[in-house]
Amino acid sequence: MERFELARLLGVTPHVGEPSSRPAVIEEADPGAFMSAFATAVAEGGPIFLADQAWSLGEREQLATLLARPATSASAAGRGWLMIPSGGSGGVIKFARHDEETISSAVHGFSQHFGVQRVNAVGVLPLHHVSGLMAWMRCVLTGGQYRPWDWKRLEAGQPPMLPVEGDWFLSLVPTQLQRLLALPDMVVWLRQFRAIFIGGGPVWPELADAAAQAELPLVLSYGLTETAAMVAAQRPADFLAGKRSCGTVLPHARLEITADGVVKITGDAVFRGYWPEWREARSFETEDLGQLDEHGQLHIFGRRDAVIITGGKKVSPSEVEAALRATGEFSDVVVIGVPDPEWGRAVVACHPADMRPPDQAKIERLLAVRLAAHMRPKRILAVAAWPRNAQGKVNRAELLRLIADL
Repeated sequence: MERFELARLLGVTPHVGEPSSRPAVIEEADPGAFMSAFATAVAEGGPIFLADQAWSLGEREQLATLLARPATSASAAGRGWLMIPSGGSGGVIKFARHDEETISSAVHGFSQHFGVQRVNAVGVLPLHHVSGLMAWMRCVLTGGQYRPWDWKRLEAGQPPMLPVEGDWFLSLVPTQLQRLLALPDMVVWLRQFRAIFIGGGPVWPELADAAAQAELPLVLSYGLTETAAMVAAQRPADFLAGKRSCGTVLPHARLEITADGVVKITGDAVFRGYWPEWREARSFETEDLGQLDEHGQLHIFGRRDAVIITGGKKVSPSEVEAALRATGEFSDVVVIGVPDPEWGRAVVACHPADMRPPDQAKIERLLAVRLAAHMRPKRILAVAAWPRNAQGKVNRAELLRLIADL
């Protein structure tokens, strides 16, 4: 598929002549406005950057810096024009470069894996995020229906009516699923879907068991911004049968586990580098530790780095620790992710019990300016047996054990 074909599928006439060289930034929060702006930008032919309207001043400064940087000379003409934001482990925004080829490869693999010719989806995830965007793209490329829906309405028990005919799909983060499970009428509505994809963070066992008991067609999956969303997925019957892996590899991708236990992905859906750089390789070594079992099922054990995923959003512990230290209230502090029934992982700050008790009001006031709400610690705990060794390293596993009952 070529870019002009994607433009036509989006309902716009491709630009005639030289493509635009001016970057288009798409950041509308309203789905209709986003889709219209995106379609126009695809037709104009220039680079497109997806952005979050809620980004902080610091994140917008990063965006402005990246927009000012020209693409490297190694970039293939007309490729890698779609920049999808991916928050790095250090809190730095990166843009994974995609295009019509990587997107269509991912959509084709999805359709083959689930045995559907036409994908219909209800969209409640933001379109600037790869999960929200690809839910829409699957519908566009297969001629299906896409129905954007406000999450607050869904949470309030006001879902869209679905046609009896057709295969419908839904993508949620674990926290959203947990809230809908508390509404009996919404559980009935959720059962209508061919599959409900859960991403954005690990699903804790209690939530998975509750969903299975409610007979929901859940699909545990695995994918990244760098791979245009999922590259491995269960089928709903596997989930309902009690399997809790990320499923088997989709037809468009190949997965291997390196000698270090890290997941490596190869295929035509793999991104073309982080803007403005260009990469020819169609393989990507992730930061995720995993295993393929004897049945080809993928199991993910966590990240090689220390990123916390809470409510579907990534949090860099080092960034939160820096903000806490900047308050002047901590001589030592460590931020970890603690299992939580609502958020998957809750951001918790720990400090030695023998230091002066921190001023909670001051901390809350200063962090409100420096950190987004999902990054602020849910709790601040004093730990008596501080597990830092002579080399200055904290044993985070031991710290997690020590605060288990606090």
